[in-house]
Amino acid sequence: MADLRLIKGDITKFKGDAIVNAANTGLVGGGGVDGAIHRAAGPKLDAACRKLHGCPTGEAKVTPGFNLPVRIVIHTPGPIWRDGSFEEPKLLRNCYENSLKRAVENHCQSVAFPSISTGIYGYPLEPACKIAVKAIREFDAPLHVTLVAFDQATYDAFEKVMTKTA
Repeated sequence: MADLRLIKGDITKFKGDAIVNAANTGLVGGGGVDGAIHRAAGPKLDAACRKLHGCPTGEAKVTPGFNLPVRIVIHTPGPIWRDGSFEEPKLLRNCYENSLKRAVENHCQSVAFPSISTGIYGYPLEPACKIAVKAIREFDAPLHVTLVAFDQATYDAFEKVMTKTA
């Protein structure tokens, strides 16, 4: 079982084996955490992403970390929230599960996640946090997983879910 902790901060400063990027399906640096990761990693990340020819929602692909303090970046496009009836919960869970699988395949011991799809993709925060925590806690691998909340609202939502389901 993966062990799980929560911090508030900047995921681009995480020191470990891998970080997860809440990417878009084109894997081209966008806004939010995706843009921050692309800026921090440097232009080689963009070139590496272009060679991957995109990524479907819920899947996950890997690039080197380049200028980031991690070996790899795991890119996973989250679902855009519509109303919950377009498989958004399943797709979001797939983001976490497939990212964890890529971490194991790449011999990672530690991986950090942002809150996937809760920014410009509009996924409601608390339901997204419940899916993330459940997927990570149910994943059967000896990984150290860190949830990195960029703001206080996200931190509070994750903390509430983690406390209720501990």
